Amino acid sequence: MGTGFPVFWHHGTPNLGLPPEPLFRPGIRWVSYDRPGYGGSTAVPNRSVASAAADVSHIADSLGISKFAVVGHSGGAPHALACAALLPDHVTAVVAGASLAPFDATGLDWFAGMIASGEASLRAAAAGRAAKEAYEASGAPYDPEFTPADLEALDGPWSWFGKVVGPALAGGPGPLIDDDLAYVTPWGFDPASIRVPALLLHGERDGMVPASHSRWLAARIPGAELRLTPDDGHISVLARAPAALDWLPAR
Repeated sequence: MGTGFPVFWHHGTPNLGLPPEPLFRPGIRWVSYDRPGYGGSTAVPNRSVASAAADVSHIADSLGISKFAVVGHSGGAPHALACAALLPDHVTAVVAGASLAPFDATGLDWFAGMIASGEASLRAAAAGRAAKEAYEASGAPYDPEFTPADLEALDGPWSWFGKVVGPALAGGPGPLIDDDLAYVTPWGFDPASIRVPALLLHGERDGMVPASHSRWLAARIPGAELRLTPDDGHISVLARAPAALDWLPAR
């Protein structure tokens, strides 16, 4: 979408892979796709976070793109980090907003500060596919506990999420289940192996993915820059994305 330097967008959970309209600007060519199971993409059960690198590599090759940046938000952020780690000859820089850390992150209390419904959903995933499928089939409500800043963003420019969240589960919870299982099983790469410039964005009031996750990643990724904003939640942190895009071209 657009012309300019290619930037791959990695969508959250559960989202479709439409490029992020609120971030459209001259000079950036957004490239995006539905992760396996979402939209028109074929499901790949037991896929890892690392598998995103192979998907992006194939797409880039098919489009004749040799160099590109990667940007991900929420569940898309670990997938963006995977590309940065595993495609170092192609990825020029990575921006990860509200990213989870690996489930086996040493020294991190992974669930600390997480909203109750998010913790319950991911603990079910950690118990295995059968437990996660049973959890989703139970109809357990999910309350994202959005902050006032999140709600303001969703009523404003990021009302765009209405196009990508509901339709993402039109075929059932399968892709969400696959995503959550990928987050709590080995990712297939170590964030410490990332050698391209990395920028991490996180709101201190984020309860869906606590900011401690990005703090851990920033300490692990060599040279990573961490931008924490005290009043932002999980969605409103995207107000910092335009400044992050300004950071990209110089890399």
